[in-house]
Amino acid sequence: MNSVVSAFLLTVAGLFPIVNPIESAPFFLGLTAGVNSAERRLLARRVAINGFLLLLGSMALGPWLLEFFGIQIPVVRIAGGLVVTSLGWKLLSQEQWSDHAGSADLAGKPRRKLGDFYPLTMPLTVGPGSMSVAITIGSNRPEGPAHLSQLALHATGALLGVLVIGVSIYLAYRFAEGLARLLGASGLEVLVRLSAFILMCIGIEIIWSGYSALTALH
Repeated sequence: MNSVVSAFLLTVAGLFPIVNPIESAPFFLGLTAGVNSAERRLLARRVAINGFLLLLGSMALGPWLLEFFGIQIPVVRIAGGLVVTSLGWKLLSQEQWSDHAGSADLAGKPRRKLGDFYPLTMPLTVGPGSMSVAITIGSNRPEGPAHLSQLALHATGALLGVLVIGVSIYLAYRFAEGLARLLGASGLEVLVRLSAFILMCIGIEIIWSGYSALTALH
């Protein structure tokens, strides 16, 4: 049970500050201004499902693909931990930074039918930073035949964590208008900065985990 809880907390704490659907909710609201409430609810549900599948795929397949190309998992952990720490530092230190493409970024691109995958899921909701964090979390798993039971528990916790992220995307987009009024600019700022510090701590912990595993191999 402890393994499930640990993997769940690691996944939620690692992904939520980067995905941060509360931050991208106003952009979603702006991009869907031309549709009615029923269509917006449908788009919110589809984007949440797409985001869940994209993050889950990155977490499950990303480390395997890197390992297939001959990159050791401890090295992936160290590199991913550096990326996570860097993302956390950017969120913490810079005046304005986000992994999302905002309305201004998408405005200059050719107009096309508003799709639930592009641009609402990617790059608005799940960007390259979110996917790299998911790959890093996926690499931070128990290894070897002796740890199959722990791996199953870890996978269960991670799956539940990604599910929570998907639900948070749906709720933030479904109630985007109310959230924008409730939190305001200052509330969002506090949420982002606090989450960024937690993200930096997670990144450093993953780096240490990778370094420890690498020194044990050599």
